[in-house]
Amino acid sequence: MSPMSALGMIGRTSLGRLAALGRITRFAASTFSHMLRPPFYPREFANALLQVGWLSLPVVALTAIFTGGALALQIYAGGARFNAEAVVPQIVAIGMVRELGPVLVGLMIAARVTSSIAAEIATMKVTEQIDALVTLSTNPMKYLVAPRVLAALITVPVLVGVGDIIGIMGGYVVATETLDFNAAAYLKNTVDFLELRDIVSSLVKGAAFGTIAALMGCYYGMQSGRGAQGVGRATKGSVEAAAVLILAANFVLTGVFFSL
Repeated sequence: MSPMSALGMIGRTSLGRLAALGRITRFAASTFSHMLRPPFYPREFANALLQVGWLSLPVVALTAIFTGGALALQIYAGGARFNAEAVVPQIVAIGMVRELGPVLVGLMIAARVTSSIAAEIATMKVTEQIDALVTLSTNPMKYLVAPRVLAALITVPVLVGVGDIIGIMGGYVVATETLDFNAAAYLKNTVDFLELRDIVSSLVKGAAFGTIAALMGCYYGMQSGRGAQGVGRATKGSVEAAAVLILAANFVLTGVFFSL
């Protein structure tokens, strides 16, 4: 391959990625504008709250408690090399609240909710149900997309908060039952070490990750091709995009809060 051909391929790929980013940005702007203007669909919003929030709680809780317990064991094993085993409660708290809690919840939501939304909307497109909504003078963006994104924006920070607490309690159980930590001292060190900024950053990340997860599911569902293969590609693409964007957003938000 000649150098000019290689440059041309790189240029076409870059332009394609930028065009896709522009389409996603326009889709997000349209979604937020529809969220702020009537009509609203309370039933769709309530159903989205149930699907995104309540039904995601078991997997979030299990992920958090096992992560907190494993984190306590790893920190204790690493700290023992430097006679610093006493830092387990502080590091578990800061690790779960600032980083692991939001990221793991975001990825679980991407795996569970993003795929579900993309498959549902893509199937509606394949079966021409979205065309039927347009025929009935119902805006699909307002009826299908806005309630789901708003529900994720509201519920994922709550899931992150619950996951943070359960993760810290997982570390607490392992530390007190296995590593012979004093229960009262462990809890006191945890509370004393956490700051309001840590909690705020965790909840802000949760809101951002939930919005990204729902947006990617809706976007890829609305852009789905025809047939079963189109639904499969939309579902796979939505999860991949949501996971990558969540990790990228985590890096950006971590840098923002680090600089404050």
